[in-house]
This record gives sequence, structure tokens and C-alpha cells, in this order.
Amino acid sequence: MGFTTINPATGEVTGEFPEMTAAQVDAALQASAAAFSDWRRVPLGERLAALRRAGALLRDRGGALARLMALEMGKPVTAGRSEAEKCAWVCDYYADHAAGFLADIPVEVDGGCARVVVRPLGPILAVMPWNFPLWQFFRVFAPTIAAGNSVLLKHASNVPGCAFAIADLVRSAGFPSELLQVLMIPGARVADVVRDPRVAAVTLTGSDPAGRSVAQAAGEVLKKVVLELGGSDPYVVLEDADVLDAARICATSRMVNGGQTCIAAKRMIVVDAVHDLFLDGLVSQMARWSPGDPFAKETRLGPMARRDLRDELHGQVRASIVAGARCVLGGELPEGPGAYYPPTVLADVGPGMPVYHEETFGPVAAVIRARDAADAVRIANDTPFGLGAAVFTGDQERGRWIATEELDAGCCFVNDFVRSDPRLPFGGVKGSGYGRELGPWGIREFVNVKTVWEVASRSSPSCPATSGSD
Repeated sequence: MGFTTINPATGEVTGEFPEMTAAQVDAALQASAAAFSDWRRVPLGERLAALRRAGALLRDRGGALARLMALEMGKPVTAGRSEAEKCAWVCDYYADHAAGFLADIPVEVDGGCARVVVRPLGPILAVMPWNFPLWQFFRVFAPTIAAGNSVLLKHASNVPGCAFAIADLVRSAGFPSELLQVLMIPGARVADVVRDPRVAAVTLTGSDPAGRSVAQAAGEVLKKVVLELGGSDPYVVLEDADVLDAARICATSRMVNGGQTCIAAKRMIVVDAVHDLFLDGLVSQMARWSPGDPFAKETRLGPMARRDLRDELHGQVRASIVAGARCVLGGELPEGPGAYYPPTVLADVGPGMPVYHEETFGPVAAVIRARDAADAVRIANDTPFGLGAAVFTGDQERGRWIATEELDAGCCFVNDFVRSDPRLPFGGVKGSGYGRELGPWGIREFVNVKTVWEVASRSSPSCPATSGSD
């Protein structure tokens, strides 16, 4: 068996990639373990210099990488260039700040001195999705490699070209050739890799079933896991909000990456007093996104990544309409060979409908009417997910309170759309997973936080000065 890549704009087969044999996977695991043994002893400054070179290469190769993403998963090339630039940013961020994040922390104790130090764990398995083929990986790679670990990449089966392009870039940046290993295996073989004693820990971004499978396998062998799973992000619009601006922001959030993002606005929960004005504004904004050729610079909305994903989304839309939702924009399958889906807005959405309870991974917005602010917050939290959320209000203090104290999510924004940032922790609660990526929190997920206690002596009466890792 192997992997076939299909251009989602045309339906044409663009590549064939063989699946790795068991012997090849074993060799990759052995190479990763050996590379880690050497890399952990490389001075931190040298590790970070290579990371900075990777950032520069991401900028230099941004155009080619954007075209590859357009070919394999339909991302418009303009968005692809932006993704490559964001990956460069996360490389630069950790190159600038990792020394501080990894520095020893002295602690005063009686009769001696103590330090908290962080040291790498070993080969980290990264199970990555297709929707942001570069960003999802580099936001894991940059902190993980800076901390001294090696990385095993199991990328999504429809973006193998992106996986090999990443590996080539990493080697070109001067990292040891075996430090990043690409595993060309299907999801069904991931659990075996997780259980392998050479793998120290696992990070996965993907679906709820995939996350549960990996967590179960890791739990059997007591390995650390970070999971970033799905989201059904609520965007609450209150009566004192700038309603039309909120509609614009919600539409933008819903349409980022063609709606194929875990933190896109999915459920617009609008208080009754401004519901109709918001709905009109949202429809007007969503209608401006016209599907087009992902290779054209002016295209903002490309095809969905695969036809089966497009058909699954359409099934959610049709089932919701049957259950009582009102389609006010889109909702029809276009003709043609590609995986295109039109911007779609469903109103009168309520409990029992797929678009109310499930994650919708595509350009579909669900508008839910709430009685008042308290009812809106209740509806917002009425979901098994808890990744992102936003609230729109003219009262900044009120919005801050709702975001901080009342919305059950890992990332809460006031008067703006949810997005990841290298400087801030990213992750969810409830069914959206656990653990954090990015910021100082991300680099400390895959390290051994070690206590070192020394009894004071005449030759060493005080604690050593704080130093960086390695």
C-alpha cells in the first residue's frame, strides 16, 4: 500500500508515495534515538542558530512551499505564503527566547542549595494534520528541537510532499540529517510507534477519535501526550457590540483556510436584540468569498482538502436543514470535479442539529439566537469542545470578565477572532484535548523538570549562578 496525493481543485492524481515497511520504521526509530543522544549534547547556542537558519529558509522557500500546499490540500498560495512566514516567526521566537525558558531556576533551601533544571526527554512523535501542513509542525518542532529532543513526523496521508519538503528544509538549515525522521505510515500503525520504547512522548493535532486512540496507546506505556483536537468555537455577540464589525470579524474567522481550522468561528451566538442585523451583516460578508483557483494570487477561498471531507460537511448541512435550520446562503454542492464548497450560512440553528453539536470543518457558519447575555454564555458552553471562543461587546470590562471567567475554552478573545501566536499558550479543555503549545509553556511540555539538590560544603557554600540548558 501507499499514499496518493490528489489535487483537490481538479481531482487529478499528482503523486504516489510508498508506505514504509516495518524494517524501515524500525530503522527510523533507531536513527532518531541515536540523533537525540548526540543532539542533546550540542550547545544550546548552536541549536538555536540552526533554528534561526530554518526561519530564514522558510522565508526564502515560501513561494514553493505555498504552491505545494495548494497542490496537495488546496490552500490558496497567498495564504500559503503567510503560513510559511508564520512558521519563520515561531522559529525566530524560540531562537530568541529559548535560553531564558530553559534556564536553571535556583531555589533557596535549608542546609544547601537547589536548582530546578529542564532537560530533553528523547524522540518526540508528532502526529500532524493536513489543514496547516507547515504551521502545525513548526510550532511543535521549534520548541521541541530547541529543548534538545529529536522529532519523528507522521504527517497526514494527503500531504506527504509537504512532509518531505519540511525534512529537506530542516536538513538544509544545518540540523543533523537524522534529527527529523518522516514516518510514511497510515494512522492504523501509529499506536505501535507510540508504544515503542524509543519514543519518549507524543503530540497530536487532529480529530477526537485519533486523539483518543493515541492517548490510550500512550497511557498503556505511561508516556506524556499533548493533544490539540477539534473545536466548535462559539462567538458570542451581545447587544452593545458593534454588530456589523462583529459580523465582518466572524465571517473572516469562519473563512480562514476555507473554514478548515479548529479555531474558526463556527457557532455565532447572537442575543435577540441584534440577531437580525447581525445575520444580514454576516450573509453580506460571507457572500464576498468566491471560490477560485488556489494557484491564483487573488483567490481567498480554494477547494476543501478532499472530496470526502466536502461531502461529509454537506451531509451535516443537509441534516441540519432537515432538523429545522434555515439556509440563507450557499448550501448547494457545486458541479465540477473539485472539492469546492460555497460559503454557507444557516440560521434558526438549535439543539439536535449537527451544526449545533458537531465540529464543522469548512465554510459553514451556524447562527444561534440567544435571549440575553446569560443565555448566550450558556449556549456557548453547551458543547463537548473547549478550544477557542470569542465575545463581542462595547463594554471592554464586561467582555474581559466573560472571556476570563465564563467561557469554557483554552483561548478566549474579546472583539476579535481566535488565532494562535508563538508568544501565547495554545490548547483546549474538555474534548479539545490537553497540554499546551507555544510560548514558554510549549517548550516545557517535553522536558524533564528535574530537581537538583546539593548539600552545602566548605568548597561550595552557595548555589551556582543560573545558567541555560546544557
